[in-house]
Amino acid sequence: MSLHRITPVVLSGGSGSRLWPLSRQLFPKQLLPLMGEKTLLQETLCRLKGVEYPLTSPIVICNEEHRFLVAEQLREIKEQSHAIILEPVGKNTAPALTLAALMLNEEERDSVMLVMPADHVIRDVTSFHSAVMRAAELAEKDFIVTFGITPDRAETGYGYICRGEPVTEEGDGAASPHTPYHIARFVEKPDRATAEQYVASGDHLWNSGMFMMKASVWLRALGEYRPDILHACERSHEEGERDHDFFRIGAEAFGQCPADSIDYAVAEKISGDSNASFRTAVVPLTAGWSDVGAWSAIWEASQKDDNNNVIKGDVLTANTNNSLLHASSRMLAAVGVEDLIVVETADAVLVAHKNAAQEVKAIVEQIGRAGRQEHLIHRRVHRPWGTYEGIDSGERYQVKRITVNPGAALSLQMHHHRAEHWIVVRGTAKVIRGDEELLVTENQSTYIPLGTIHRLENPGTIPLEMIEVQSGSYLGEDDIVRFEDQYGR
Repeated sequence: MSLHRITPVVLSGGSGSRLWPLSRQLFPKQLLPLMGEKTLLQETLCRLKGVEYPLTSPIVICNEEHRFLVAEQLREIKEQSHAIILEPVGKNTAPALTLAALMLNEEERDSVMLVMPADHVIRDVTSFHSAVMRAAELAEKDFIVTFGITPDRAETGYGYICRGEPVTEEGDGAASPHTPYHIARFVEKPDRATAEQYVASGDHLWNSGMFMMKASVWLRALGEYRPDILHACERSHEEGERDHDFFRIGAEAFGQCPADSIDYAVAEKISGDSNASFRTAVVPLTAGWSDVGAWSAIWEASQKDDNNNVIKGDVLTANTNNSLLHASSRMLAAVGVEDLIVVETADAVLVAHKNAAQEVKAIVEQIGRAGRQEHLIHRRVHRPWGTYEGIDSGERYQVKRITVNPGAALSLQMHHHRAEHWIVVRGTAKVIRGDEELLVTENQSTYIPLGTIHRLENPGTIPLEMIEVQSGSYLGEDDIVRFEDQYGR
């Protein structure tokens, strides 16, 4: 059998609200180094190294607002993407996968797609590779294959897959830990008693949300079961355009696309259809998997100290057990506590019982209803040119710390409602101010009057660090009129 190439398709569109305050809408969990030095997105791509199967460059689907963060994180691990597809709005996993399949179909590349959420943890990479190879053999035979995690506890936060008979086709090979099974049915998240029954039965697996199938098979199946999603995605793709590494889909057409998951849209319908013209299978996977969907899952998946605590940052403890303690910007001290989650950031602190970790999302919803910003952004905000961080603010003034990466430049812009005073504390700034062009070095400053066209650039080889003092009647980030921008904003 001639082998198709595997195209990794990484779904990076979630917001991770249950991991607030570390995960924010504009800087979600998949872009954070929650389990090591690399971010979850980077780990997702790096764990493919060593797969004994021809791989192409990955396709990453992400929210348009995350595009520069995703591109920078791929650059850091020297990963060249086939494309970064930008979603103007999240529509769940089925439309996201469809956009990738349409791109491959247009290029006449009927790749086997390895579909992976960007926010999973997999400890045993060797076992994962073996499962991928087994699933690829079935995908070559036009199966839609999912990966089912062998459960090690009764978990109520996951959906389950009830496996049927083993897939026994000629050439499938001898029985192994990754022997595939036909799918009897998908099961919704159960209550505690039902979950215990599932685990005891031995024939139920956690639904991982990872899949393998040919691009052509997915498009045919979607056309049969959800043609409304297929047609909306086709229009979005046809209206899309390339922008360097990015592919911008048609926003209006995609806005009309129904939202649905891969499971609901296709896989569950096939497994429940005795006359289905498509075949599904599940490959068991025992590989230290977690979807790190809540702080309790982070605690479960992380290394612990002698008191069963997970500690990160500047943390001191006394008589503290079974807790997760995460400090980002200052010292955190815990005394005489047990089974707690405490997460500190520059602008928010979360304290929760481990058993209530799933309820953090309710706080995020409260923040949004109150019109606050702590669910959207961190105090330090990332931009394609660097970062800025709020230091102080009051009536008619605001102070920021700005870092501009070497060779980077802000847009040529103007403000209607504020003036700015810039003080360079490290590096050299190249400043356009009206008709002037000047260099501002360490311990020097310059003033940008209200209504003046200006640009800030770092011409040097080290990061430019400066303090910006804004003053005026309105200091919102939307008071920017851009005339030129190398990042296409």
